[in-house]
Parts: sequence; structure tokens; C-alpha cells
Amino acid sequence: MSKWEKRLEAMRTNPAGDWVIDDLLLIAGHLGIHGRRQGGSHVSFSHELVERIITPPAHRPIKVFYIKQFVAFADEVITAMDEEK
Repeated sequence: MSKWEKRLEAMRTNPAGDWVIDDLLLIAGHLGIHGRRQGGSHVSFSHELVERIITPPAHRPIKVFYIKQFVAFADEVITAMDEEK
């Protein structure tokens, strides 16, 4: 299991951890999820295989709600990538 997979699994089991936006960006980079900071305090995550966009705040720590939302989004991307193969 790679570093990003371990981090994603840790987010699943402990969404209340002290997660920072760099943790999300690490996972996003390996899944082909585009993380875009528009100069504000949030980062927009999108992927061409998933219709929705999520926008968690970049301040620390990231709240549990946003971590759960990101994990669900990452799972959607992984499922869509598996279906595309």
C-alpha cells in the first residue's frame, strides 16, 4: 500500500484527525483529481469522470464534514476509473 493510499485509509478511519490541505492534495495528485486554489481560503477539487466539485477550506484543521466529503469524492473517482477500464 502506497503512502497516499495509507493516508486515504487513515482519513476513512479517523476523519477527526489533524488533517491539512496538503494531505488532500497528495491524494488528489495520485488520483488525477484537479485541486485548484483560486486565491481564497478554499480549494476546489474536480475530476473529469465525476460531475460534482467539492470545495473544502484550506485552513487547519479541516473539519470532519469536509474530510468525509473528500473521502467520498475520492471513492467516486476510484470507482469511475475502475468502470472506465
